[in-house]
Amino acid sequence: MSKSALVILHEGFEEMEAIAPIDILRRGGVSVTVASLTKEILIIGRNSITVQADVDLDQALMHDYDAIVLPGGPGVNKSLRHDPRVRLAIQRQLELGKLVAAICAAPLTLLDAGLLEGKRHTAHYSTVEELPEMESAQTVITDGLIITSQGAGTATAFALTVLAQLTTEMVAREVAESICLSTPQ
Repeated sequence: MSKSALVILHEGFEEMEAIAPIDILRRGGVSVTVASLTKEILIIGRNSITVQADVDLDQALMHDYDAIVLPGGPGVNKSLRHDPRVRLAIQRQLELGKLVAAICAAPLTLLDAGLLEGKRHTAHYSTVEELPEMESAQTVITDGLIITSQGAGTATAFALTVLAQLTTEMVAREVAESICLSTPQ
């Protein structure tokens, strides 16, 4: 059975942190649902790139997913981390033994949900005041069912890590090779 992932977009999301996981997961055979935090299906990212969601979050949360992916960007502090639906969804996700992945400022949402205590994690350097225990030496950290990453520049590695957790290392390696990531110079 195909694995599934939910990517939640909020106004001001970081485009690379959303598109890389959507693209890479789909290349790896994962069924990806893109949900808008609001009722608006067209969501504008931090760099004025508009992305069309498949559904709004209320519709998306009527289903279960093998992973929930939270892109970062300036909209995290304005909306994502303050939405009780997101907090409940990621708490429930972990209770069900399923993956939660957050990149850039989105690990703040995990903090707010009480999910980072005792967990190794990383995030964008701008969050260090709220996440003083983050590890900045690694670009992507997996601790149990939580995957965190630092930012737009780490989005491909983040997405491949999520893919490997949902499928296999071999599938992630094949996708990496197909996008010339592992091709020697």
